[in-house]
Amino acid sequence: MLVNLRSFKQKVRHNAKSMKKFLGKIEKNPPKGLDKMAEKVDAEVWKEVDCLSCANCCKSMSPTFNAKDLKRIAAHLEMSVAEFKEKWLYFEEEDGDWMNKKQPCQFLNLTNNMCSIYEVRPEDCSGFPHLKKKKMVEYIHVHQQNIDYCPATYKMVEKFQDLLKK
Repeated sequence: MLVNLRSFKQKVRHNAKSMKKFLGKIEKNPPKGLDKMAEKVDAEVWKEVDCLSCANCCKSMSPTFNAKDLKRIAAHLEMSVAEFKEKWLYFEEEDGDWMNKKQPCQFLNLTNNMCSIYEVRPEDCSGFPHLKKKKMVEYIHVHQQNIDYCPATYKMVEKFQDLLKK
């Protein structure tokens, strides 16, 4: 299903605070079978959200680039790691992460929302939005952040709210 970013951002403005609070409650008191629920919800979410119609993550967030990512991507682009860092990244002192200098991501094709380095993209990107990690409760803080950017995360929280009301 196509994502309407304008509509999504409007929903976020109205519901993000309560959704983050809901996730906080799950984090403090996880329901039994949370990881199994996450697998079920994940499958449902991807029937309803088409990332290529959105790409908001690539337009408004930066992945962190780990050492393996740096080597792999630089080699793919036929440049040294130092050249790659110099051209596109900056070092975030506080967290010790390498991140994109600009947004949208330099590898995002804005006409079709496709990644030009998809096969070698950063680990952070390949796992995003991390909906069904083995221990979901350890990723609640990530989901709380991603609600603001990712329609799939937003949809996941909606589905969890519906599931846990029952």
